Amino acid sequence: QVQLVESGGGLVQAGGSLRLSCAASGGIFSINAMGWYRQAPGRQRELVARITSGGSPNYLDSVKGRFTISRDNAKNTTYLQMNSLKPEDTAVYYCSADIRSRVLPGISANYWGQGTQVTVSS
Repeated sequence: QVQLVESGGGLVQAGGSLRLSCAASGGIFSINAMGWYRQAPGRQRELVARITSGGSPNYLDSVKGRFTISRDNAKNTTYLQMNSLKPEDTAVYYCSADIRSRVLPGISANYWGQGTQVTVSS
C-alpha cells in the first residue's frame, strides 16, 4: 500500500527554522508532483509549495524567499526547508504526492500524509 510519512514538525521561536520530510513508500511505480499544504485552525487548507518530477518548484507568495522545497527521487522523498518562520506559519503541514502504483501504473492517484504540526511562537 502506498503511504506518505511526514516528520520534522515541532515548536520553534519566530525567526527560527525547521525542515520537514515526507517519504513515500509501498509499491510505487513512479511519482509525479509532490507538494506541501498547510491548514491552520479555522482556515482552509492551502498549497504552500509544490515541486514537479523534474524539480521545478512553485510557492505560496507569503513563503517565497523563506521556504525551499526539494526532492530526492532516489529516496521517494520531498523536503520543505522553512527559514525565518513567523507565527502565521503555525499550522498542520501535510505532504501530498501524485503517484502511480505498481498495481495500477496507468493511473495517477493523489496521496496524503497524516500531517505534522508546526508551531511558531512569538
